[in-house]
Amino acid sequence: MNTFTNGTNILLIVMFVLVQACGALPASSEGFATEQPSVAQPTQPPIDEPEESILPVPQSNVVPVSLPEFVSGHAGDQVSAPGRAISGGDRFTYGQFERPFNSESMDVYFPSLDIVDTLVHQDEAWIYGSIQLNALEGADVSADKYALELDTDRDGKGDWLVIVSNPASADWTVLGVQVYNDANDDVGSLTPMFTDEGATGDGFETIVFDQGAGSDPESAWVRISPDNPNLIQIAVKRAVVGNPQTYMISMWAGHSLLDPALFDLNDAYSHEQAGAANPGYELYYPIKSVFELDNSCRMAVGFQPAGTEPGLCNAPIQYTIDEPPAEVYNQPACPPCPPGTSLVKDYPDCECVG
Repeated sequence: MNTFTNGTNILLIVMFVLVQACGALPASSEGFATEQPSVAQPTQPPIDEPEESILPVPQSNVVPVSLPEFVSGHAGDQVSAPGRAISGGDRFTYGQFERPFNSESMDVYFPSLDIVDTLVHQDEAWIYGSIQLNALEGADVSADKYALELDTDRDGKGDWLVIVSNPASADWTVLGVQVYNDANDDVGSLTPMFTDEGATGDGFETIVFDQGAGSDPESAWVRISPDNPNLIQIAVKRAVVGNPQTYMISMWAGHSLLDPALFDLNDAYSHEQAGAANPGYELYYPIKSVFELDNSCRMAVGFQPAGTEPGLCNAPIQYTIDEPPAEVYNQPACPPCPPGTSLVKDYPDCECVG
């Protein structure tokens, strides 16, 4: 036998034995991978992801301070009481509401919705609105809403609405605070502050601030006055509402009907639907679809009004809650008479002849 052949055979036998002892050769990119035994992977407990904060937190310290000493606007409001007929302050046609009662029977009175006084303060950075309620302390205020309505071009149409829900803290907070704008200018319809039959519109349709969310996370704030448990104070940055130097402002209290989409309410409802709080208006009394709502007249800030501005307060009036005046006051002025006519009957009849 050839010695070379024998050596070759012995070498092949040795290589075969080594392969069998060490197992299959590893797979290459051109071959087939050998089947590997399955190995149980350890089970990892689920990781709790931190919940995303629902409300953005302002990142700086731009917070309103104490209100300036100087008062820029002041208007009292009708005081209601259980079982006492409303003699003034409620004229649906003119957008004036005195309805801190339930619908129809009017036998449930909401003192936390009864505005008795309003004040406006301002400084270089802020506009402050203070709403004095008949009794906020101790009331169930979970559904209560309050608002500032600003007419920054003084045409009778509301331009901005700063609305707060269920304020409960004596510290300034953005919780529950929203700012809306009427970007398409349909609040008030054809005749601002006065009823327009068949009016259509979507109210304050554009939200620019929502509890810290918005281009400026510190746009508006609310607190209960640390000195008066029945006083709601709302602050809005002047820059957020166009930095007006002159404007008109009114204040609101309500429940579900204090809705930005429903402005103006006397355009969203007919007088028959809304009813009336004053029993002297027999055709419409009592209140119906428009209920649990109160607002103030409009104060002129930074300018001397001509007297024909829609919703304008007649004069600022001061009084105590215990001794409200008996007379009707702070009613809006009549609208301007058409050219060639003159006013012969003042508010509330507002009759022009020529």
